[in-house]
Formats: sequence, C-alpha cells, structure tokens
Amino acid sequence: MKYPKKPFWIRVAVCFLTFWILVGTNGFAQQKKKTGGKAAGRSKTTANGSADPKNWKLGVALYTFNQFTFPEQLAKADSAGLKFVEGYTFGKAGAALKDSLIMNLSSAGIEKLRQQVSDRGLLMESVYLVGGKTVDKWVREFELAKKLNVKYVTAEPPVDLWDSVDSLAGAYGVKVALHNHWKGTSAYWHPDSVLAALKNHPNFRVCADIGHWPKSGIDPVEGLKKLEGHLIALHLKDIAAYNDPKLKDVPVGTGVINFSDVFKELKRQNFNGHIIIERDTQDKPSNLPVVIQTVRYYNDQLGLTPVR
Repeated sequence: MKYPKKPFWIRVAVCFLTFWILVGTNGFAQQKKKTGGKAAGRSKTTANGSADPKNWKLGVALYTFNQFTFPEQLAKADSAGLKFVEGYTFGKAGAALKDSLIMNLSSAGIEKLRQQVSDRGLLMESVYLVGGKTVDKWVREFELAKKLNVKYVTAEPPVDLWDSVDSLAGAYGVKVALHNHWKGTSAYWHPDSVLAALKNHPNFRVCADIGHWPKSGIDPVEGLKKLEGHLIALHLKDIAAYNDPKLKDVPVGTGVINFSDVFKELKRQNFNGHIIIERDTQDKPSNLPVVIQTVRYYNDQLGLTPVR
C-alpha cells in the first residue's frame, strides 16, 4: 500500500531502529521464554499437527481498488467471491456521503459504511489507519475503528508514539497489526525492527506484507519465521525481483516469492488469521481480474474450494 508521503521523521526512525535490530532478536527470545512460546493466533490443527488453511480468513484490501469509491470497492470484492475486506481511512466514502474521506466522516456516515458492508454479506474485521505524528490524530482514527467494530487495525505508528498507540489500542479494545514497507520508507522494513516494537507493547501484533520484504532483500519465509507467535495477518502480494524498491507488485504466483513454502511455514506456525490480497499496481480498467486470479491460485495451492 502507498499512502501520503512520510516526512523526515521516518528516516530518523529508521536510523534509530538500526540499533534495535541488533538487540531485538534477543529481546524476543526472552519474551518468548516468558510466555512459553505461545502464538498470537493459533488455529485448530489437522491430524499431522499443522494448521488447517480452511480456518484462514482470505480477503482483499480495499486499497487494491483505490481508483474507486467505497461502495464500488465493496462490489468488486463481492464479485471476487471474497468474504473479508480491509478498509483504509484515506479512501473516498462515495457519492452518497459527498465523496468525503472516510477519516472525516461523522458517526452517522460511518454507520452507513457499516451497513453497506453488511448489505453485501461481507465482513470488515480490519482497517488500515494512516495515523499521524500526534496522539490526537491517532485518537480520532481509533474512534473510527471502534465505530467500524473491527478486531484489529493495520498501521505503522511513529517510533516516538509506540507507548501512546499501544495504550490507545488497549483502551479501545483493538490490536495494532504492525505493517511493513521497504527499507528507507518504513521503520518496520526489517523483522528485527518489528520485534523491537513488539517488546513491552502487549497490544501490538503483526500484519506482514510479504510482497514488500523482497524489495529490502528479505526472504518472506525467513521473515515469517522471525515473527512467529505474533502474526495475525498477511498482506498477500508478489514481486518480480529482490532488492529493487522501485518495482511494483505482480500477480501472485508470477514473481520470486515461493508461496508453497510461505503456506507451509504458516501451517507449521498454526497460523489462524487474515490473509489479505493487496495490490499497489493499478491495472486498467481495474484490479478485479487479477484478484480473481489470485483467489484461484490461493485455493489451488492449498487444495481449497471457494467459501462464497
């Protein structure tokens, strides 16, 4: 996902986290020891002890259809045969709500969005928060998330607001799934940076964007292994090559990511969360054909039948 360009503090944050990368893994080991190595989202297991992919919640990030308004995005998600959608707060709400940004809607406007989701037979259990540099901006977006009745928010909170955002998550009863972009743009580009953020923040979890990791030279399977016990969601996308941050995503299964190994690792971890298809590339007239293709690929890889 691309979102409003981040200011100078991101570069400062990345420098700050270079130190934490050196100590984060050790901190994680100590934390895992204290918690007995329990995972954030264990699923029911099959006879051989691995997680059953039928319990995974396949959905789509509405940002994938960011050329369209909220009602149009829901229609496309529905057309792809998906049940779960992830919203984002800087999208347009639609003509009925004067094309306002979702983050600026009143309580009545937010309720109308919820009704639109329900009318489609969809579930929105997560929303991407753009947040901001002040606590007040995060409070406003947590209020929105609470009104949308989501289970978690996907976000990249500033390093200096970790404690505040974690406290807000506890107060509002939702988890923060830390999301990663690539090196130079995100404080969370490296799994060790994410581990540093997780330490002493009980309301933080992880939404791993496996399509962004290769841009920083990180093997997605190795990234998932590092974050074992904290994963509650993935953003599912593919990329054509490693170590090229200028690249945009390609259809899942056509790039360098070994999805057979990714799914095998998730099973090993007894993952039980959301797998959210997302595209930054904007095909014309829309990304719907590629999303449908991705759903088929996902089901074929895991031996599943469509849920809707």
